[in-house]
Amino acid sequence: MAGKAIAITDADFEDTILKSDKPALIDFWAVWCGPCRAVAPIVEEIADEYEGKAVIAKLDVDSNRETAVKYGIQAIPTLLLIKDGEVVDRIVGAVDKQNLASRLDGLL
Repeated sequence: MAGKAIAITDADFEDTILKSDKPALIDFWAVWCGPCRAVAPIVEEIADEYEGKAVIAKLDVDSNRETAVKYGIQAIPTLLLIKDGEVVDRIVGAVDKQNLASRLDGLL
């Protein structure tokens, strides 16, 4: 699946994100969230453009509460940028592609 954000869960978050040698962008979202639906196509475009350079993932907060609580996700969409296992940036709410791409570029 080229250029598709990967769906992650509480169970594989550590292996997929924290242990990655690439920076990661995680979209914390839920099916019922309108702004999340607005951000989703942007996250997919970023996944396509950064394939091989960064891990682009989505985590459904309704089915993966443990990770959402651990990272203090109180509003969605929240996008976390993680590098070397540490959160280096947090974006709460809908964001445009240029803003997201420039923040990700800063980690590459």
